[in-house]
Amino acid sequence: MTMHHVLEQPVSTASIVIRIHADDPITRSGAAGQLRHVPGIYLADDDHGPENAVTLVITENLDDTALARLRRLARGGAGRVVLVVGRISEVQLMDVVSGGVGAVVWRHEADQERLLRAVRAAAQGESDLPADLLGRVLHQVGRMKRRSVDSPGWATTEPTARETEILRLLADGLDTSEIARRLCYSERTVKNVLHGITTRFQLRNRAHAVAFALREGYI
Repeated sequence: MTMHHVLEQPVSTASIVIRIHADDPITRSGAAGQLRHVPGIYLADDDHGPENAVTLVITENLDDTALARLRRLARGGAGRVVLVVGRISEVQLMDVVSGGVGAVVWRHEADQERLLRAVRAAAQGESDLPADLLGRVLHQVGRMKRRSVDSPGWATTEPTARETEILRLLADGLDTSEIARRLCYSERTVKNVLHGITTRFQLRNRAHAVAFALREGYI
């Protein structure tokens, strides 16, 4: 499948240029097929196109590699980012939203109409999340605001969403490898996060970390 090169198209200021990153060529081809003939939509090669192009990232699961790619795209001048994903945990959701991904689409809902809505929202700098994901984000944001009001001194040192999720799973009795599988992280990432928690809060070990999180109401 040959992508439309953006430089070969008469792109107007009202047009939206899209890059597509997918786990496999078939998925990439399918997404391109849904968008290719829509008026005002132009498909660019992965490494071409204007800085304000919308980048469509399609993946089934978010592992460390996919998360790193999303952060790079959001930070590196690649334009707006739309994530199409099969599964995403609460901690991963907060990670990608805080990293600059404004639109998230469930993979099983990603028909032409849904993709276009997300792409157009991202192009305008707006957010577009499924209702169930939006509820999870609002819950986390509200919780952080309440903690900031109730305990101002801890506001700047509160565990991140990722740290909280790992602490919650640790409290449930999961070991490092089980936590890594549950969150689609590497074991090294889980160990590094736990080390960061114990160091930052001056905790003695993992049990102390769980007790601290429970006492402070983080989990």
